[in-house]
Amino acid sequence: MDYEYVQIAEEKNLQANFKQQLEIHNRKRLAEHGRTEFTEEEFDKILIYLEGGTRFEKAKKLREFYPLDTADGKRIWVEFLDCQQWCQNEFQVSNQITVEGRKKCRYDVTILINGLPLVQIELKRRGVELKQAYNQIQRYHKTSFHGLFDYIQLFVISNGVKPATLPTIRTAVTSLHSTGRMPPIIRSMN
Repeated sequence: MDYEYVQIAEEKNLQANFKQQLEIHNRKRLAEHGRTEFTEEEFDKILIYLEGGTRFEKAKKLREFYPLDTADGKRIWVEFLDCQQWCQNEFQVSNQITVEGRKKCRYDVTILINGLPLVQIELKRRGVELKQAYNQIQRYHKTSFHGLFDYIQLFVISNGVKPATLPTIRTAVTSLHSTGRMPPIIRSMN
C-alpha cells in the first residue's frame, strides 16, 4: 500500500482532488456507461448527498453505495470506500491544508482516502503537552470543520515523544463536557 503526497492549499483544491480520486476509485462503474468522469452537475449531487447527517450517519454513508442518477436517465452506483478490499482505495497524504470558517486554520497533516479527509494529525514540538494539540483540534472543530472535513474519523496527536489516537471530535467533546477531562486515549504508541 502506497500513499501519494498531494499538495492541497485550500478547500477548492480539496474538492477538485476528491472528484478526481472518486473518479479513479469508480473507474469501472463509470466505464460501464462509457465514461471516465462525473459531470459537474453529478459531482454537485454527490456533494449535496454527503452534506447532511450526524457523524455516525456520515460514517455509514462512506460504507454504502450512492445511487447517482445521471442526466441521461441512467444510474451509477458510486462507492466512497472499499471496506472489503481496503488496499483497493486511493491513499493520499497532504500537509498544511488551509480552511476558512469563522477562523482561518491550517491543519498539520491530513490523510485522505479516495480524496476524503478521514484522518487528521496534529503535531506539536517535542515535550509540549498532548492536551495542547487536543485543544487545538477542539478549536478547529468549533471554527473551521465543515464540508468534507466533517468526514474525519480519527485524530492523531503527537508531541514527538508520545503519539496518541483519539476518537472523532464529537465523541471527544461529549466526553470532555460530561467528565471535565480529556477522553481516554484509544491507543498510545511507545
